Amino acid sequence: MKGKLIWSIFWAMVGVFVIAIGMMFIPPLGRLQMRFSGFPAWVVLTGLGVTLIVLTVKTKVGGMLKKFLLLTGASAVGLPVFAVLHNMVSGLFNIEEPFFFIIATIVCPIGFLVGVVSSIVLAVKTKPSVPAETS
Repeated sequence: MKGKLIWSIFWAMVGVFVIAIGMMFIPPLGRLQMRFSGFPAWVVLTGLGVTLIVLTVKTKVGGMLKKFLLLTGASAVGLPVFAVLHNMVSGLFNIEEPFFFIIATIVCPIGFLVGVVSSIVLAVKTKPSVPAETS
């Protein structure tokens, strides 16, 4: 049961990530976001990321798949966390702070994409093959 739940959370995270990126870069989706007073995509993404991390650690997922699932979850959690840290440091100290900004805008999305693609590849590669029917 938990294995199916991990993959459900995983695919929900991928969907929310695509919606969140779409809201930032596709103007009609951005206007739709404003009309509905904002879709809390980053809050949902963070919650799904934490859930994926907890489920991956608690279940018997092993090997490289476990590492890539943890990378996916940690990157999803890191996006809003480092964005907020960047804004807090910039606002509190009245300086332009590049470290957290680069992590939030470059490192975390790349980590997320690497984790997603690698998890999918490993899941497909290790999936047991269906035996052929004998006549």
